[in-house]
Amino acid sequence: MSNYNNFFSDMQRMMSSTNVKKSQFKETLLEAMKKAGMETELRNTVFHWVRSHNNVESVNGYPIKEPLGYLRKAQMQWEKRIQKSLNSMCNEIGVPLARYRPAADRDDILEKWNELSTYDVDLSQYRPVYAPKDFLEVLLWIRSPNYQHIDSAGVWDFTQIPLKVKTFPELRSLFVDISRGQPLLGVNPHMPSSGNFPTLEAERTSLGEKVLGSDQAPVAQEFLKRGCPRCLRGRLWAQVLGCDIKPGERKQRVDYFKELKHRVLHYDLMVDKLIIKDVQLTASNDDQYFVFEDVLYQVMLCFSRDTEVLNVFNHSAANPVNAVLKNKLASSENTVVFPPSGVIPFHGFTMYASPFCYLYDDPVALYFTFRTFYMRYWYRLHEVSSHEQGILSLCLLFEKLLQRHEPQLWYHFKQIKIAPIRLVFKWLMRGFSGHLPPEQLLFLWDLILAYDSLEVLSLLAVAIISFRKENLLQVDTLQNVEAVLADLSSIAVMPLLQITLMRE
Repeated sequence: MSNYNNFFSDMQRMMSSTNVKKSQFKETLLEAMKKAGMETELRNTVFHWVRSHNNVESVNGYPIKEPLGYLRKAQMQWEKRIQKSLNSMCNEIGVPLARYRPAADRDDILEKWNELSTYDVDLSQYRPVYAPKDFLEVLLWIRSPNYQHIDSAGVWDFTQIPLKVKTFPELRSLFVDISRGQPLLGVNPHMPSSGNFPTLEAERTSLGEKVLGSDQAPVAQEFLKRGCPRCLRGRLWAQVLGCDIKPGERKQRVDYFKELKHRVLHYDLMVDKLIIKDVQLTASNDDQYFVFEDVLYQVMLCFSRDTEVLNVFNHSAANPVNAVLKNKLASSENTVVFPPSGVIPFHGFTMYASPFCYLYDDPVALYFTFRTFYMRYWYRLHEVSSHEQGILSLCLLFEKLLQRHEPQLWYHFKQIKIAPIRLVFKWLMRGFSGHLPPEQLLFLWDLILAYDSLEVLSLLAVAIISFRKENLLQVDTLQNVEAVLADLSSIAVMPLLQITLMRE
């Protein structure tokens, strides 16, 4: 592991100190480890290791990318389609996938690095490789070979994909801190405290400071279950994800980010234009995020160069796009991953990073937390996979919850021939980013980290549809249904989830 050498060196130094005595070796060693903070570091390392390995399906200890053959095939076809789209765009525009950046262009980017919104580049011929609606069409046409299909029912929903998802009682059991009706931050900011604090927020802030002081990731994860004060959120998220910057690591992280910047300056990738275009189409056009345009260019361009992200493909169902070097024969030696991170940006990809801008004023801390969050959760939202946290399972969970607990709405959608999943898929695939107000979105993402689960996305989607039930039952066209669900600015995430989970 990356921290092994440093940990081992610290351990050797401590063993040779006077704090560890040969006559009482075990007792004095454990006590010295505790005082030096090494016990906590070891516990956190084990915690992060277990979390990352719980996230991987394996056979006899070896990770498997996707156990179901028909889903493997669907993912491979989807990857071929993405690669074909990339190549055809390159041929139409007449640009290579990658090249050395001309000196004038390099100097221009370097000069404008902190205000890349002023970097002038012609994007008129570039288009997103795909959008959420394109991916949804692919998912809806997947067929299990074990199912006999009747009429065109499979185009309407995901019943043709037999994946096991949680029932409502199981979700209530998972999100037990919410379903018990306990006081939650985000329900009422002025709610009185149960102790000697004027408000619940003051109480949670005081407790949160103690949690941060303990430096124990499992404790921080547990703390997030009842909502996080905004002043502590950035530090607590980093602690839970294991990407918090320790005092001795600051220079190493800064140097790593500078190296990514160096790669941006020296290599011109075709996906750079796709990233810039996506920032312009999404965050720059959003009242809540346009002020972060410059830092988002930095973060997303550096992300595309980060080969550390390739580790996600060890347990992801997806495979990175490969490209053959120019004027070389197609062979394994002449084949490289494109882009270096292996991730092709799609329309809305920037919105995975945008909310992190509210947590950090330091691009380095922002980058590492976003990268870790993506490699833990977001990659599952744009691949074909049978994993319980994958987008297919989230779609199926949404449909089963809606059909079981809002049968009247389900029947209404059936009557007017509107598939409910088409209404909420963009919410699920973006993790609601760009749809909910930032403060509410961050409460939602608190829960993703707290329960280590994306299933809260499906639960919230059902809760919103149910909350707007009366209005939805009065309309019968797609345009009007979408209008009812277009504005989520009044949605309060924590109260809505609590009401949903507490009802019989």
